[in-house]
Amino acid sequence: MKVSMNGFGVVLGAVVLMAGCARLDHIGKPPEFSEPDQNPEKVAMISSGIPQIIEAERASDSASLWSGGQRSLLGDRRAIKRGDILTVVIEIDEQAEISNSTARSRSGSDDLSIPNLFGIPQRINQGITDGASLDNAVQIDGSSQSRGDGSVRRAEELTLRIAATVLNTLPNGILHIEGSQEVRVNFEMRELFVSGYVRPEDISRQNEITYDKIASARISYGGRGQITDVQQPRLGRQVLDAVLPF
Repeated sequence: MKVSMNGFGVVLGAVVLMAGCARLDHIGKPPEFSEPDQNPEKVAMISSGIPQIIEAERASDSASLWSGGQRSLLGDRRAIKRGDILTVVIEIDEQAEISNSTARSRSGSDDLSIPNLFGIPQRINQGITDGASLDNAVQIDGSSQSRGDGSVRRAEELTLRIAATVLNTLPNGILHIEGSQEVRVNFEMRELFVSGYVRPEDISRQNEITYDKIASARISYGGRGQITDVQQPRLGRQVLDAVLPF
């Protein structure tokens, strides 16, 4: 199957035109908020299948100081079941510095002499007029030296707080949490996402948990909008960077 250059140019032009039209739709408009997630776990969490109240509460229960409910004065308000909300505290202040240095040197010398080999060297030496001889037939000297230095230095600092929801409770009691947050300022949308697995006993009395106690943590902090769009190379440049070998 052969594709002419004209046909390839038409296809490429159509792709570029479609990408340009998609960008034209956002001119003069702020970025839109994301649509509600249709994750089956999230949909089931807020569906009518989960009873909101298991037993009818009496007025005396909420007034009693010794009630075992979460809303009582001495009740445990930490997230423990599906649908509960807790606060995730993200305070990353890490520094890493790695430095490596290697050096290697080696030298060697080999000599091979054949002063007597059935008289052959003597006969050859007689025919040599420039003073050379076969007394030292072969002499090899060699040396090698290599040296390498490398260093890595990295610093990260991030302070965020986000509310997450308990999506599910595993058979061993571990809570699967997930939370997202979008903040739009003028024409720039800041997005924060966090998910992972936590132990109920790691949740503090303030119903908070730090990021370092979240297993399989996925934390994403970024944005989209006019500023982010300007910082990104154009679509054609990204295609060329992926295709060109130099």
